[in-house]
Formats: sequence, C-alpha cells, structure tokens
Amino acid sequence: MIEYKVISRLMDYPTAEVHQNVAELKQILLDCPAFSFKLKARLENWLTEFEAGDLMDIQETYGGLFDRGRATSLLLFEHVHGESRDRGQAMVDLMDLYKTHGFEIDARELPDYIPMYLEYLSHRPQEEAENGILDVAHIIALVGARLEDRDSGYGLLFRALLDLSQADITVDEFLTEVSKEERDDSLEAMDKIWEEEAVKFGADDDTEACPSSGISPNPNENQQTTPLHFVDASAPVAATNP
Repeated sequence: MIEYKVISRLMDYPTAEVHQNVAELKQILLDCPAFSFKLKARLENWLTEFEAGDLMDIQETYGGLFDRGRATSLLLFEHVHGESRDRGQAMVDLMDLYKTHGFEIDARELPDYIPMYLEYLSHRPQEEAENGILDVAHIIALVGARLEDRDSGYGLLFRALLDLSQADITVDEFLTEVSKEERDDSLEAMDKIWEEEAVKFGADDDTEACPSSGISPNPNENQQTTPLHFVDASAPVAATNP
C-alpha cells in the first residue's frame, strides 16, 4: 500500500528530496479513503507548513524530537525490550522476516526502525500490512500521543497508521497518561539516564551483559541521508519512492 511508503518517507529524517516533493506525498494521503475529514485537514495544514518551512529548521526540529531521550524513539524494540538481551533476538527475528519475503536492507539503520518497517509493509498484501501495524499498535499510539503532547505534527502520521490498520486503540487514549510523564529529552534527564546505566563487565547468568555488547541504536541513526531502500530479490525492479 502506497500510504505506508508515503508515511515512511515523511517519518524518516527530512531530506531535500522529500521537502521538494512533499506536495505529491500530501496529495496521496489526502486521497486515502481510510482517513477521516478531520485527520486529512490536520495533515494538510501540517504538510503545507512543512513544505513552506526551511529544511534546516525542519531537520533541527526533527533531531530534537527523535534523537533525544527514548520516549519518542523510532526504534520499535526500544519501547518493548529497552537494552535487555531479548532485544537482540527480536532484531534477528525481524531480519529473518524481511529475508523470508526477499527484502534486504540497504541503509544504515536497525531493522526495527519504524520508517524501515513501514517500507517493508508497503510491499506486503493489504491484510498482512494491516496486521503488521496491529502487532505494534500500542507502541504506535503511545509514541503518537507523546509527539502530540509536544505539539508535533509528526503525531498525525501515527494516527494515520492506526486508521490504516483499523486498530481499536487510538492516540487519544494515551494523551492524559503521557501528559503526566516526566520528559526525558532535556539535557539534565539525558545525563541522568547515562549515569544510571553503569557498564558491567564479566557478566554472569545473574547479571545483564554490557549494553555495548549487544545491538544498540546508532547515535547518528537519523543523520544519514541514504534513503530507505529495499531490494526485492524476487523482482527485477527495486522499490522506488512514491
């Protein structure tokens, strides 16, 4: 479904290519019958502002939203496993899922990076794509609510995903809850997190391994400009932008 691909592009780190073609992406979303009139109006307003904005300002805002703290992380397993050992196995399982359907990652991102996951789903049958979102609907709703609590239009993309999958859960259900959360994106909060995460060496069965020994987020994950790209091994033509 092309809507998943469009949302993937808009949710990824803002590039000049996306900024220049946002009008086309916006129209695809506005033509989607799954979205309510209210959501379409909000998407249109936000994407019109996006189109008119300065790209460097947009990139700076994006970095402030997604590169500080964990509450709005675009890594799915960050919200499920954190830095536990289970996260590594979850990564392996997701990579195996991609490979099973003939897709190989051609970008410096972890497999649970939401824009990448959406790119994968955009090439799957509609029912399978919807189920793929339903599997992580709780995370989508929670992150979307946190973004809206920070007055970010990016939260609308998470609302759109829930509407596309016809999920029973909504962003609105989490707005009150997240408004009471302590922000984790301030410099003080980030310093506190690093202080609490002591590095442990020589871990035994009763001790967590050193976080750096497993798979962890790339600190520059959103700074690379290589667009997300999947290669379909079963087809002669690679996936392209909408």
